Amino acid sequence: MKIAAGQFTCVPADVAANVRQMAVLAGQARTQGAELVVFPELALTGYELKAVLAEPNLWMTPDDPRLDAIRAGGIATVVNCAAATDGPRPSIETFVFGPDGQLLTTYRKQHLFEHEQAVFTAGQHDGRFEFGGIRFALATCFDNHFPDLTARGSADGCQVHLASSLYGTGGGVEELATVHPGIAEDSGMHVVLANHVGPAGPWTGCGRSSVWAPGGALLAEADTQTAMLVVADVG
Repeated sequence: MKIAAGQFTCVPADVAANVRQMAVLAGQARTQGAELVVFPELALTGYELKAVLAEPNLWMTPDDPRLDAIRAGGIATVVNCAAATDGPRPSIETFVFGPDGQLLTTYRKQHLFEHEQAVFTAGQHDGRFEFGGIRFALATCFDNHFPDLTARGSADGCQVHLASSLYGTGGGVEELATVHPGIAEDSGMHVVLANHVGPAGPWTGCGRSSVWAPGGALLAEADTQTAMLVVADVG
């Protein structure tokens, strides 16, 4: 199976504009033979925590009509966003849609990074789904720094680890290049990272969305400046 990781520069707090960008990238991924595409953390709004906290209309549900273009893309799509919860705060949540637009699963980020703790509700459960005969594990950015989470995915029979993230220029470059091949090496899973590129809230996404093979070998890597896809075969 070919899988794509898509990176782009989000339009701050503009769901419609970001859906349009994602739909274009998803279409390109499908044209290149990919069956699944994964996007960065908070891809629907950008990493705009003040706006997300202040504007509940930015909190999504899987059936939100603003996602119709993504659900109609004919490719399995992994979308991370601010999501509505039963409480007063949103979550950082991943929706996984099948190629027919049906919801395959959701996953709520468990390990909130510093200032995220004042904005979001943390998840309590791991994310899993099966598609095309492959079992996938889900993680969001800071989740990837917790070896017990990634080890559980491997122990649960997952073959591919999908990471929707935001790593910035500066120290984030080293983190990205160290953490994810380490997961592939330690877990024996493919690792697929979708990262921001360009302005992302208080940071500048460093791009370099990538795919690593089990064992840690780099299979594909995006550049540091361009909205683009990387596509690799994960078996």
